[in-house]
Amino acid sequence: MQKDSFTGEAAQDPRLVGERMRLVAEEFWPRLRKVAARIPFTQDLVAAYYCVMDPETPMRVRAILLGALAYFIMPFDAVPDFLAVVGFADDGAVLMAALSAVAAHIKPVHRRAAAEALSDPDMPVAG
Repeated sequence: MQKDSFTGEAAQDPRLVGERMRLVAEEFWPRLRKVAARIPFTQDLVAAYYCVMDPETPMRVRAILLGALAYFIMPFDAVPDFLAVVGFADDGAVLMAALSAVAAHIKPVHRRAAAEALSDPDMPVAG
C-alpha cells in the first residue's frame, strides 16, 4: 500500500477500501493490544474502528477513517513507532485529522463500544 493512497479520490477506490477493510479487520486488535498503554488517543482510535465497522457509516467516511486506521497498523511511518514518546505522534496526527473531517459520523454508540472494549481486560480479537 503506497502512502499517497491515504488521501484524495484514490482513497475511495473500492479495491483499496476492500483491502483496507481486510487489513483493519485482521490487524487492528492485535496491533492495539501491543501499544494501547503507550498512546494517548486509544479511545478515539477504537471509536473510529467501530464507526468503520458500522454498516450505516457512509462509504466516504469509511474511506477516510480506514486510511487513518491502516496508517496506524502499517509498519512504515513518518516517525517510527519504536521511538519513545514521539513514536506515535504521526499516527495521532493522522487520526485526529481524519476524525475532524468526519466528526459528525462518530456516534455515541461508537464511543460507548470503544469504552466497553477498552474496559475489557481481554480486549476483543475482532470486531
